Amino acid sequence: MPMPVAKQIGWDLGGVHVKAALVEAGRVVAASQVPCPLWQGVAALDGSLAALPDWARGEARHAVTMTGELTDCFADRREGVAALSNWAGKHLSGRVRIYAGRSGLVAPEAAADLFADVASANWHATAALAGRHAPDALLVDIGSTTADLIPIVGGRPAAAGYSDAERLETGELVYTGIVRTPVIALAHDAPFKGRRTRLMTETFAHMADVYRILGLLPEGADQQASGDRKGKSIPESETRLARIVGRDRGEGTPEAWALLAAHFAEAQLRLLHDAAATLLSRPDLPTDAPLIVCGAGAFLGPRLAERLGRPARLLVDLLRERVAGEPDWISTCGPAVAVGLIASEDTFA
Repeated sequence: MPMPVAKQIGWDLGGVHVKAALVEAGRVVAASQVPCPLWQGVAALDGSLAALPDWARGEARHAVTMTGELTDCFADRREGVAALSNWAGKHLSGRVRIYAGRSGLVAPEAAADLFADVASANWHATAALAGRHAPDALLVDIGSTTADLIPIVGGRPAAAGYSDAERLETGELVYTGIVRTPVIALAHDAPFKGRRTRLMTETFAHMADVYRILGLLPEGADQQASGDRKGKSIPESETRLARIVGRDRGEGTPEAWALLAAHFAEAQLRLLHDAAATLLSRPDLPTDAPLIVCGAGAFLGPRLAERLGRPARLLVDLLRERVAGEPDWISTCGPAVAVGLIASEDTFA
């Protein structure tokens, strides 16, 4: 194995967040996530870069993966890949490479011609890293917006799809997350006060409200505005959730709102269960293949694994020897960590 690069920063440029991970001498020493309203234009990345810790703006070698190319400020993915790659090449201090998944690391100016490999390939980086530690497994990366379920066979990503469109078809991309998913995306009706009620098809409440009410939302996971642009206390989340069933918060008790929240949490877990069960039925995955869990929603991993009768292993535990200090943000910043570690072992030829 090549000697690791002395200082490497891995990046994940998303349409809602920017994630960065600092790798020194082959070990992750820091990671951070900040909001990025990329739909407002590429200039939003400047503000995100400024909001990151000082080390993110320092001289280093950089490896960049992305999902932000699908943001609606771009006409198509090729334009998005070109814009994000150009931004990285101009604003990151030091040599920059773009992660092109199955095509490896490429120069920023070459990324547009390989846009189909570059676009939303962050899942590939995480799976490639996980495969070095768990040769046969199902990677389950549950984020704020989406979940990636990637079979790993023989130590390599073995997804049947590659693009977002293909992975939506194969069930390897499940468009649900623990923060930004509107609760109405998960159910048409819900139980409340002994009756089954239809829901208001409005984006009043999101899954961040659900997991906040249930006391499960990780600290710092919810970095976007709430549905009503108000606060993020439990009572305010209860108010938003109440509107989904046409109620005011005062028409229910905290216990009633927790029961309603639990209904939506169950609906989301069932969605992930069905996708994972299908993928685990592949004949090339052993019957004891574990779930490798990461992302802001990693707390769902043990429950999901129990349903599936599989062991669950946290990616941060697999990487324990490659992480310096406490693994804060390591799980949430999985793709940035992955490209940082992968690139630190690359010669950058």
